[in-house]
Amino acid sequence: MAWRSQSDSNEGLIQQLKENGIIKNEMVANAMKMTDRKLYCRVAYPYVDRPHSIGFSATISAPHMHAFALENLFDFIKPGCRILDVGSGSGFLTACFSRLIDAKSVNSNEKSLVIGIEHHPKLVEFSIGNLNSDDIKFIEEGKIKIIQGDGRLGCKEFAPYDCIHVGAAAADIPSELLNQLKPNGRLLCPVGLAGETQQMEQYDKTASGEIMKKTLMSVVYVPLTDLNE
Repeated sequence: MAWRSQSDSNEGLIQQLKENGIIKNEMVANAMKMTDRKLYCRVAYPYVDRPHSIGFSATISAPHMHAFALENLFDFIKPGCRILDVGSGSGFLTACFSRLIDAKSVNSNEKSLVIGIEHHPKLVEFSIGNLNSDDIKFIEEGKIKIIQGDGRLGCKEFAPYDCIHVGAAAADIPSELLNQLKPNGRLLCPVGLAGETQQMEQYDKTASGEIMKKTLMSVVYVPLTDLNE
């Protein structure tokens, strides 16, 4: 996917993504409008539809890929859900997940949780700082937790998850992530070797635990690694 959207404001960027047909769901658009990209992307021109480096061999994905993930997982984001964001990086998409849950939970008291996992302690620190700059309630009220670890192993402590998003490419789909996916849940992950074209794959787990795989499109992501790689 390649798009030519840019603006001098976050709202303008999201509006262009809507006009280009990338964002179709108004709740997704609102979540992305409320999550100002400049707080998560410390570059001169944050409102351009392209990925940017955030250090430590990690990137913040292009806005159209964030929109794609939110739209793809939309039906699995609901009151009381648990979401795992593997390779959460800057924390941008993690914040959008939390805001979508809030938008869907207006008449619900169910407690939801979004877990972001990153392999490098500096990225954990970076994303927590970004989230606090955006809305101190994310962390203070326990809506979001950012942890350090090998994303390929997921986070058993808070499993199972209604949906799992992986923001870096795995050479093969990590079996532990599939194990931590709740029945009737969905996992979205780019799969393929580093430096090559990869495939965005969707894994749906049926009520009986069967895994249904669907290849969605070709992508290029940085590799999913641990601290020693």
